[in-house]
Amino acid sequence: MMKVIEHEHPLKLVDLQVNVEDVDDESDDEEEKEEVLVPQDEFSCTCKRCGEDINEYYRYYYKCIHDSCDFTLHKFCAELPKTLNHPSHQHPLTLHAVGGALYICYNCWFAKDVNCFMEVDKRRIYHPSHPHPLVSLSSKPILCECAACGKEHKGVFFHCTACTNFAIHNDCAFLPKRLLIQNTTNAIFSHTHPLTLSYSFPPEEQRAKYYPRCRVCDGNFDYMGNLWIYKCEKCIYYAHLDCATSRRESFMSILSIGGGPTVKNYKDADYPNLLHLPFPDETCSIPKHLFSKELGLADYGNHEVSLPHMNRQHELILVDTGSIGSTSSKINDMIMCHNPMKKIELLCSGCVRPIMEMPFYKCAANEDKSCNFALHEWCTRLPTKADNHPGHPQHPLVLMTNIPNMFNIFHCGVCRLPCNGFAYGCVACGFYVDVTCGFMPERITHESHPNHLLSIVKEDLPSGRRCLMCRLSIHFDNIRGTGYKLSFGCSFYDVYIHPWCALLLPKTVRHPYDKHPMHISYLPIENHKSEYFCEICEEELDPHSCFYHCDECSQSVHSDCAPLILQCETETYSRFHKLFGYGKGVYLFLNMKFGSIHKTDGHPHPLTFAQGIESDGECSVCAEELQFKMILRCSECEFAVHHDCLENLNKS
Repeated sequence: MMKVIEHEHPLKLVDLQVNVEDVDDESDDEEEKEEVLVPQDEFSCTCKRCGEDINEYYRYYYKCIHDSCDFTLHKFCAELPKTLNHPSHQHPLTLHAVGGALYICYNCWFAKDVNCFMEVDKRRIYHPSHPHPLVSLSSKPILCECAACGKEHKGVFFHCTACTNFAIHNDCAFLPKRLLIQNTTNAIFSHTHPLTLSYSFPPEEQRAKYYPRCRVCDGNFDYMGNLWIYKCEKCIYYAHLDCATSRRESFMSILSIGGGPTVKNYKDADYPNLLHLPFPDETCSIPKHLFSKELGLADYGNHEVSLPHMNRQHELILVDTGSIGSTSSKINDMIMCHNPMKKIELLCSGCVRPIMEMPFYKCAANEDKSCNFALHEWCTRLPTKADNHPGHPQHPLVLMTNIPNMFNIFHCGVCRLPCNGFAYGCVACGFYVDVTCGFMPERITHESHPNHLLSIVKEDLPSGRRCLMCRLSIHFDNIRGTGYKLSFGCSFYDVYIHPWCALLLPKTVRHPYDKHPMHISYLPIENHKSEYFCEICEEELDPHSCFYHCDECSQSVHSDCAPLILQCETETYSRFHKLFGYGKGVYLFLNMKFGSIHKTDGHPHPLTFAQGIESDGECSVCAEELQFKMILRCSECEFAVHHDCLENLNKS
C-alpha cells in the first residue's frame, strides 16, 4: 500500500501484464473459456499527477483501494521523492501536489512541472514481447531494423538496454492486441473473428499448422519464427503485421498490379466462350461443355460421329427414360446411372467421367458380361481430330478409341494420369492425351483466383513455384519422374494451377460418407473447431491444399480421395501418397475404368481388371506387392497379377 499527499485513501499497486495463464479458466463452457483467453481491449486511464495516459506498456500503476474511486497514478509518478536536489536549481525542491503536481522552491518560489523530471521514466516501457524494459533513447528518428516486423524503418525506436540487438519501431510497439482485418483493409480481406497479435510464430507451430501462408499477400512467414504476426488459430488464419494493419496499404499495392483478384481485369464481351472453372459437379466436363446438344459451342460446329466409327464388336443401344419401362428388370439393373450415394458406378468409356444422366449409349450384348462399354451421348460427337493442341502443336491429334496395347492404357501428355478411355494421339511421336485434356482451353477463369484470366503457360518456370490448388510443385511430375511445361498462369500474379487440378476437380462432389454435397475449399474453413482429417482414408489433411468439405457435418476429404467408391474407399491414393512420399492432388486412377473382364491363355479363369488392394497380396508373376497398382484378379482362385506383367507374359 502507498499513501500520497493529494489523496485520502491508500493506493495499491496493479500489474497490467498478468499472464493469461494466471486467469481462472475453470469454466465448463468452451466458448466462454476461449473468450477469457483472448486479450481484451487495451487498458487506459489518466494519471492524476502528470495528466497523461496510463497504459499496459508502463506495466505498473497505482489505484485507490476503493473500487468506486477512480484515482490513479503512474508508478513512477506515485514514487516521486517528496524533496529532491536538481542541477537546474540551487535550492532543494519540494513536491507540491495540490491542483497539479509541481516541484517548488519555497525560498525563491521557483516551480517546475513534474513532467520535466520524468522524461527517462516516460520513455521506458515494459513490453510483453520482451523480458527486459525497453527505452526510447532519442526522440529523433533513426534508421534501424525492427525486431517485430523484420523490416527497416526510419523513426523512433525502443531499445533493450540488456540486449544490444533488440529494437522495435514505435508503430509496432503499440499495435492493437486484437483487430478485425476487414476494418483495417477496407473490407478487401475479411475474417469473422478478431485476429490476435502474437509475438512469435515458432517453426514447430508452423509445422503443426502445415506451414501456412499469409492470407493477404500469400507470402511465407519468417522461418525462424521470431517475427510478430496476427493470427486466429481457430481458423488457421495468419497474416503479416503490415498486411493485417495495412500500415503501408499492402493490399492497395496488390490492387494496383492490374486490378488485383477483387477487380475484374477482362471484359466478358471480349471472351464470349470463356470457361469458368471449376465445373459445378461431376456431371460436367469439357466434352459435355463443347459437344452436348444443349451446351455445345457453335465454334465447334455439328460433329456427328456415327456409332460404327467407334469400332465396337457389339452394337450400341441408346438408353433413355423412355426405354426403361419396356425393358426387363434384368436390363433395368444394368442401365442405372452412376450414383456414388448408392455405390453404383457407371463410367463413360470415352471420357472416363461418370454417366449420371440419360440418354447414354451402352453395349447391347447384355449376355456378355465381359463388356462394360458405355458412352455419354455427347461423346459420340467427338471430332475425329484436334488441331494445334498446345502440348503438341506440330501435328494434328487423331481420335483413337483404342491404343495399340493389350489393355488400351496410355499416360496423358498433359495430366500425366494413366487412362484407358478414348485418346487424341499422334502415333508417329507417341503423344497421347485423354479427351478432356485434348480440348484444353487457351484461357480459363478459376474461383481459386477469381476475376483474373489464367492462360496456358508453356515455358519452364523458376523452381519453387507451386500450384495454387494442391500446393505441389507446378512443373515436375513426381509420379512419372518427367518434367513437363503446361500449366495455367496469371499474367499479373505469380499464380499457377495444374491443368488437372483446374479441369478435373469439380466444385461439388457426392460421396456415401456424407449425405450432403461436399464443396471444394482452397483454404481452411472459417470457425472449424476440430482438427482436419480425411473421412475416407482417415489420414491427416492439409487445409491449405484444396479439399472437399461439408459445412453442415464439418467433414472433410482429400481431393484425391473424393471420387473413390466401392472397394477403393479404404485403399485410397492418399494412403499411397503417405506410404511412398509423392502425390498429385487428384486420384491417380481418375481416368481409369476398372471392371472389364479378360480371358487369357495364361490362366484358365476370366480375370477382372481392378485396382490392387492389400488383400490381393503379391503378383503371381513377379512376386511384388499388388496394392495401389492396376491388376487383374481372378474371382475363382487366388491368382492375381500386375496388368503389365500379364501383358509381357502374353507377348512372350
